[in-house]
Amino acid sequence: MKMKEIYNLYCADCIKKLKDFPENTFDMIFADPPYMLSNGGISCQNGHVVSVNKGDWDESKGFKEDFKFHKKWLSACKRVLKPNGTLWVSGTYHSIFQCGFAMQLLGYHILNDISWFKPNASPNMSCRYFTASHETLIWARKDKKARHYFNYNAMKDGDFPKDFIKKPHAQMRSVWSIGTTTPKEKVFGKHPTQKPLELLERIILASTKENDLILDPFMGSGTTGVAAMKLGRQFIGIEKNPEFIVLADKRIFDAYQHKENKE
Repeated sequence: MKMKEIYNLYCADCIKKLKDFPENTFDMIFADPPYMLSNGGISCQNGHVVSVNKGDWDESKGFKEDFKFHKKWLSACKRVLKPNGTLWVSGTYHSIFQCGFAMQLLGYHILNDISWFKPNASPNMSCRYFTASHETLIWARKDKKARHYFNYNAMKDGDFPKDFIKKPHAQMRSVWSIGTTTPKEKVFGKHPTQKPLELLERIILASTKENDLILDPFMGSGTTGVAAMKLGRQFIGIEKNPEFIVLADKRIFDAYQHKENKE
């Protein structure tokens, strides 16, 4: 299979771009939408005080407008998701509850909410509330009658040595311990909300088969595409920022080449 049959990237607004795809196109969708948390606050990164602001794309437009946005992109994704396909949505409390409510309004059937625990999360600078050390992942199928795919054996018997919660040959629980993105995953450049490769590999392995077509409508640095290449899946990525498109293409092409060389 030729490279561009394996992955394609589009610099576009996902709500508009998804209109170009036929219904029932994708086997799985992973979405990491804007968290709407860029509010002028501060955090700690590598021992330094840093701003939490990510860019204009991450600023809240107010509850009603934020909810309207989430409902629009979730509706666009549902149209292109195959009847037995599944959707993963990642977020913090700033956005994930809006997404979950919108998903239920649109008829998605929620399968799990996964707590991604970060053992090396940044400390809380204000010391006035609990340190945020997890994100929530919602896993859902297109509707209640869908026959979704779940790689139960891979999750039960797979090797997850860095996850102290996962016991050997025991059922995978809904709390995953996975560290934040490592420096070696940022050699081609940085993205402010880059997800660790280990997280996306687990998601893809759990819910797709080899050669399945995966969509990431908020691609960012392309971690979903990198994981898809490593695991022998096809990938479509959509991203509005041209700088992140360049970064993602470098990372995904590198992963594709590594897999080709091994084979």
